[in-house]
Parts: sequence; structure tokens; C-alpha cells
Amino acid sequence: MNTASEKELLAAAVGTTPSLADVVKMVHPKPVEAWREAFFAWLIDKPYKAEALPPVVAAFEAYKKDRSLALPDVPFQMLTAMDLTTEDRAQIARQAGWQMLRMNLNTFGRHGVYELPGMVDLIADKLRNAGAIAKAKVFPYQLMAAYKAANEGVPLPIKNALQDAMEIALSNVPEIAGKVVVCADVSGSMSSPVSGHRGSATTAVRCIDVAALVAAAMLRKNPSTLVLPFENQVVKCDLNPRDSVMTNAQKLAAIGGGGTNCSAPLVKLNKENAKADLVIFVSDNESWMDASRSRSTATMVEWNAFKNRNPQAKLMCIDIAPYGTSQAAERDDVLNVGGFSDAVFKIIASFAAGQLSAEHWVGEVKAIDI
Repeated sequence: MNTASEKELLAAAVGTTPSLADVVKMVHPKPVEAWREAFFAWLIDKPYKAEALPPVVAAFEAYKKDRSLALPDVPFQMLTAMDLTTEDRAQIARQAGWQMLRMNLNTFGRHGVYELPGMVDLIADKLRNAGAIAKAKVFPYQLMAAYKAANEGVPLPIKNALQDAMEIALSNVPEIAGKVVVCADVSGSMSSPVSGHRGSATTAVRCIDVAALVAAAMLRKNPSTLVLPFENQVVKCDLNPRDSVMTNAQKLAAIGGGGTNCSAPLVKLNKENAKADLVIFVSDNESWMDASRSRSTATMVEWNAFKNRNPQAKLMCIDIAPYGTSQAAERDDVLNVGGFSDAVFKIIASFAAGQLSAEHWVGEVKAIDI
């Protein structure tokens, strides 16, 4: 409370459960500066000395009284409850950070921001800015979500900028040492939303889009990656590592249909005596239907045969919509991951590097100098 900057405090003041005001009321911080004392009082609606308010808060209070003044540089959530003009919203876009911009593309379209001169180019340039992308630590899934969610009110140059940003964001996807195989489920059940059906909160991103994204991203960062789309059987799909991730993802997502046979990619690999260091399955809960049988699943039978030829190989099963069952039993060479976010890319790299075993973490703890 007494070390955060005005900007950091304002950012923290956005949100509830609990709000920063709730925290202030609970802990009763003792401000060490006059502006902090005024800020805390302002935050919890107590009397304060207006002349002591920090500059941005003072500008915000002045703007509420006189809308002819310049828009204050406060978190946009503090402004959206007001009756803002199109130019006001354009100024918010100019001041916005990268993530805020990505998450409000439809809102800007709904309020006519793109119709103002120069705004389409300005927003597109901000979205594809490599420095801003690096600072925001953006991963491909966030960009795919924005691309899929962009409605008809978002101009084509901005959608293209999201694709450009996707390519730049691939620098945040780790490279994997060795040969990688990605088995992407393209069966009919994968057409369901990755969030499940939640009414107005249902995401535009489908499970098959996520599987396609993982395959395309791994192919771009590791050009020797073998991608095996599968449904009842492995499906042929020619992917070019030099194509954009979105292009390759759309090729895979366009296959969609048929039943699910998870062992099919491993059967193909075994028939061809293929070599690989890491095999990644990306599927949904419909893929793990025989987990409760007493005998080994067909997938594990084929994986054990694959392991006989590739003793150092590892199997990672990303279950996008998990329901508590798995076709591949957990063991040292098998990792099940439930759900999906951009963090999965880091987990893939850690697992491939042998950094998720109990032995690894014991070593990390022992290395700490107490």
C-alpha cells in the first residue's frame, strides 16, 4: 500500500471480491505521504483534500465534472460506465495497453471507433507491435481467441494484424529437442466449444481449433514435427511449416467429422517403425471412453509397443474438456493434462525436458540455499 505507484494502485482498484477499497477498509493502511492519504480516502468515499490527490486521480475527478477536458489516463473500466463519445473511446484505444486492446475489438466496432480517420491503422499497428507483444507475454491461444471472437464489425486489416501478432507471439512457444509427433483429434465431437455450452458466455473457440493450434504452433517452432490428424483413422492433411499458424490451423479444423480412435496414430507409427522423442495427443473427453476397462486400452497397448523401439519417448495427452477419465494411465513416461490455456506450451517443454518428475522437484528444493 505504501510502495505502489499511483498507476499501480489505480490498476488494483479495478475489480471486486474483494475490491481494493475492501482491503483498505480491512487493513487500515497508515499512509506515509499526503497523496496516499488523499487517495485512500477517495477510494473508500471518505472526505479528502482535493489538492492532495495524485495527478491522474485529480484529472479523473475533473473530467467527471467537465467532459470538455482531456480524457484522463486511468484504467478504461473506470470510464466505460460514463456516457462516452466515439472520440472518447478512440482516445481509450490510443491509451490502451496491448491486452486491453485485444479484448475490446468488438466494443470499439460497436461504438464506431473504426470509422474515425486513422483509427484502423493505429489499432492494427499496436496489435502487431513486437515490443508490446513481448511485454504482454502473449501466447498464440489468446490471439486465436481474439481472432475467432472478432465479429463483422472488426475491419479486415485488424483481423490480419491479429494473424501477424500470432506469428510474433510464436517466439513465446518453446522449441522441443528431438522428434515431435502431434496427434490432433479432428472427430465430430471436437466441434463443441472449448468452454462447453454456457449460453452467452460460450466461447467461439472450438476444441478442434485448440487441437489445430497446438499442431500448427509446434510445427512452426519445430519444423520436423509430424502432425497426424485422426478420427476413425489417421486423416491425410498437407501442412506447410512456412504457412501462417492460422492457415494451418484452419486446414486442420476444416477436416472435422467421424468417430474417435485414439490408438490410430500410434498404430500408424508402429507400422512404419517410426522414431520419436515426444508424442502429443490433443483431444476432448470423448476420446477417453475405455479408461475404466480392466485390461489395457488399445492406446496403451500401442504405446508400449512404440516404447519398445523408442525407450526414451514420452507421451503427453492434452484432454481439452476433461471429465475424470483417461485412456493413458499416468506413469513416468505419460502425462495427462486436463483443460487448455497457453500455459500448456510451457508444460510441454518442461515434460519433454524431464522437469516434471518428482525427482526433478526434489532436486530443485535441495538446491535452495536456506
